[in-house]
Amino acid sequence: MKKIIFYSYLKCSTCIKAAKWLKSKDFEFKLIDIVKEPPLVNYLNLALEQYSDDKKRIFNTRGKAFKTLNLDIYGLSREEIIKLLLGDGKLIKRPFLIYEEKKVILGFNEIEYAKQII
Repeated sequence: MKKIIFYSYLKCSTCIKAAKWLKSKDFEFKLIDIVKEPPLVNYLNLALEQYSDDKKRIFNTRGKAFKTLNLDIYGLSREEIIKLLLGDGKLIKRPFLIYEEKKVILGFNEIEYAKQII
């Protein structure tokens, strides 16, 4: 069985769509509330490595929490980014899916999920 950890915000419509998609494909996953329990440091590091071309993709740039910070993400160190994300799960792009402990998939796009997981 494929191991999937699914960090989600329970009120997020995109997260709900992604969870329904996973269930429709009979994937089992561990659901974690991203606000109560942000992703582990090693998962955030994995996301930063995968999305090293644009650190901003890891952030939920449309959310209120992000907009109130008024940050220059590109001027922050990896450690500063991780500290910010661990401090407020609403800053993290969601859903935040970890596949087989090796890959992070941010947001939800049916085609991307199918390509990455199936």
